[in-house]
Amino acid sequence: MRTGPKGQVTPVLPGDARAIARASEVLRRGGLVAFPTETVYGLGADALDPAAIARVFAAKARPADNPLIVHVADVTAARGLVREFPEVAEQASALWPGPLTLVLRRNARVPDATTAGQDTVALRIPDHPVALALLQACGRPLAAPSANRSGRPSPTLAAHVLADLDGRIDLILDGGPTRHGLESTVLDLTGARPLLLRRGAVTLEDLRALLGEVDGVADDDAAAQARSPGLRHRHYAPRARVELVSEGTGEQAAARAIAAGEKVALVCRREVHSAAIVERLPLGLPEFARALFASLRALDATGVDRIIVEAVPETGIGAAIMDRLRRASAV
Repeated sequence: MRTGPKGQVTPVLPGDARAIARASEVLRRGGLVAFPTETVYGLGADALDPAAIARVFAAKARPADNPLIVHVADVTAARGLVREFPEVAEQASALWPGPLTLVLRRNARVPDATTAGQDTVALRIPDHPVALALLQACGRPLAAPSANRSGRPSPTLAAHVLADLDGRIDLILDGGPTRHGLESTVLDLTGARPLLLRRGAVTLEDLRALLGEVDGVADDDAAAQARSPGLRHRHYAPRARVELVSEGTGEQAAARAIAAGEKVALVCRREVHSAAIVERLPLGLPEFARALFASLRALDATGVDRIIVEAVPETGIGAAIMDRLRRASAV
């Protein structure tokens, strides 16, 4: 099935058994289905069908060198896509289902289109009833990057998917707001020691508690970065310019931008008095993460020129939040 022409309305269905059966048929015919996970909404396609994968890249306008994460229903399915499933992967898979992606050496079943030509594949089992039911129903591994236009804030609601991809994909399954609001942690297990490529809800501290020594990827390690989505291109950005400032300095930054004639929004975790549009997010970092992308999208819809975001502490999931904000604010 080909995706509809731009401008055609993409159906949004509740993620019930009837809609999941319909979605699985679409996927088996090579179509594209957006579905909820516990992280963000994913844009699913048959991970073993190069033509379907090409439609994902076209729908998202995604750079061809950006690999896709493959979602599977269980560990047995994951083992069927890799050359070996080493002991460290067995240990890490204790966190599945969940927001952890493991990078392993792929086998010949996985096409180059899915991995952007890498000899590795990124795998995870999502922790969401709709996602798991869809994987079971279609019986295929699903490549599922975030269901948004490339570079935009990731979708945490079905409405966000529709705003970006209406007419570009076949179907959207609505499972309500996502639980974490940030993409999965990505851990590379192809080297001598585990290597954290992308931060997420599973923190570096979590991984070290489970696995022992875990390294972090260096900013100049292009070869390692190429094995993970979300590292080599500008991501997570609304149309308005995002400016990241220190906690407690947002009002001053907003005042300067307003004085320069800009329409400004300020995102922070504290009560402020500013001429800017103020979006106060929760003090708790998990709650802040859950609300962040939806807030960036809502503020963008007001037509502001600049969105100023105050930094959060880089502890726990705060490190993942700051990673996303730095990438969103990159020029």
